[in-house]
Amino acid sequence: MAKKAKITVHPSFEIGEISDELFSAFLEPIGTMVNGTMFNPKHPTADEQGFRTDVINALKKTGLPAVRLPGGNFVSAWQWKDSIGPKSERKVHLDPAWYQVITNEVGHDEYLQWAEKIGARSLYTVNMGTGRTQDAMDCVEYTNFPGGTYWSDLRIKNGHEKPYGVKTWYLGNEMDGPWQLGSWDKDPRAYGVMVNETSKAMKWIDASIKTGVCGSSAPFMEHFPDWDEAALDVCYDTVDYLSVHHYHSAPPGDTKALLGGALYYEDYINTLTAMCDYVQSKHRSPKKMMISFDEYGGMVRPNSPLNPGWGRYNMARSHYRFNPERPYLWHDPDKMPERRFPGGDLTQMLSMASIQLALLRHADRVKIGCMTGGLGALCASNHDHVWRSASHYAFMQMLTFAKGTSMRVSVESDTYDIPAYAIDDTSQYTGKNGVPYVDAACAWDKASGRLAIFVINRNDVEDYALSLDVTGFFNGVAAANTEARVAEVVDRGWPFGANAAKKDGAGKAAAAKKAAPKMNFTTCTMYEISGDPEAQSEFGNDEIFTPKVNKRAKLEDGVISAHVKPLSLSVFVVE
Repeated sequence: MAKKAKITVHPSFEIGEISDELFSAFLEPIGTMVNGTMFNPKHPTADEQGFRTDVINALKKTGLPAVRLPGGNFVSAWQWKDSIGPKSERKVHLDPAWYQVITNEVGHDEYLQWAEKIGARSLYTVNMGTGRTQDAMDCVEYTNFPGGTYWSDLRIKNGHEKPYGVKTWYLGNEMDGPWQLGSWDKDPRAYGVMVNETSKAMKWIDASIKTGVCGSSAPFMEHFPDWDEAALDVCYDTVDYLSVHHYHSAPPGDTKALLGGALYYEDYINTLTAMCDYVQSKHRSPKKMMISFDEYGGMVRPNSPLNPGWGRYNMARSHYRFNPERPYLWHDPDKMPERRFPGGDLTQMLSMASIQLALLRHADRVKIGCMTGGLGALCASNHDHVWRSASHYAFMQMLTFAKGTSMRVSVESDTYDIPAYAIDDTSQYTGKNGVPYVDAACAWDKASGRLAIFVINRNDVEDYALSLDVTGFFNGVAAANTEARVAEVVDRGWPFGANAAKKDGAGKAAAAKKAAPKMNFTTCTMYEISGDPEAQSEFGNDEIFTPKVNKRAKLEDGVISAHVKPLSLSVFVVE
């Protein structure tokens, strides 16, 4: 007999508005992300700039709202001015962050133009490691100023007459990390002062932009959250986002710890928001600091040997490594190696989706979310082909249905415990007790009159008889007993395009301006992603994780009854 679980959602309990950049992606020239996937002049589909149009076309169909670029650790020694103009005159540099050679064939303009081609906004990171305020000012002028100045006219000369109009700028990358070139880990206040002056100067060039200051690179950092507070305290009045990163890891085979990673993200977010609000109160400021989670991920990592007693030396030992035998790599875009993560697509997808649900539950403060590997999640690729992995379908469900207002959810299910564990000396996790097997988040799109409830079953063995109570949204008239309607999930007709919900847009937008009344929902569609946890999709076989419509789900008197399978993601769309 299936176990039971209950989820309750009520219109009185809103969290906050969902930003359209909450589900974005991250790009950095490491591995094959740029050389091979994004850029390969020898590829049969390459355009005049050497970009793979098979990748461009696949990403453009998704409606991805934004991409953070061009990095990443790479940015902290990158000189953007050496990457513009004729390619034959660009300078080739070493990238000490990743021990690679940067040819600058893909430079500042190419990154921004590639983002334009896939239909995404650029979220740009400037060099605050070896770079300084003047570099950032010149970059904004080159990128956004209409013309008539040295840098804006140079952009026009280089072939882009109109300003790029980049609206979000990050002032450095992981500047608290000792692994960072030009790191400020030993002087957060000095970093904050530089950010304050740089953000102020950039906004005097383009007052329409928003800026982000780096917070801690992970909740494991010994100086978290003191470092964040010290930096933010001296730049609070000039920045708009606290930029943070985190990568959750679990040992091989520990699916419960992997899918329980969302709880560690929520702890991190709760500490960050409390710290931001404390600094706000010190400044007597009416401004709420928002959070940009512009790198995140979940992964399986084998445990490394531990070195008890070394304390803070463990961080130095891990990152101050100087190996004379380590070579610098040249990446040939046409020699793209095959890279597949161990294990199946399903568990990786659920790990990332659970993090996305955590961000959705904090949509009042987390306004930007950039999945590391998000481009590959939406468009898996090798040297020759592109296809859709399980993560593609889950990401598309978020892009399609996570719109409007994030709603609080009450979840009742049985639970499990995660014992404390250490992946290595610097990635150590406290234990978690009472982790619910059923994870959920909800979005209410008042404009379209649609409620979407996202449900993950973390249990790898048991399914759950789920009762989903949405009676609070009804106007007192009991809805008819309606079976979930059947929808075809095929290529161009499938319902997970980002524009799928734009029918009658004008009328619904006008209706949204009025106070939203309680709804009288009549239909519920349950989309379900499940399958063999060891299966991997590939070119020619990329529909094994296509969302299926579960026709057994029923809506009756404001309660949805359904079964959720082990290790599955289900989306209930109520209209």
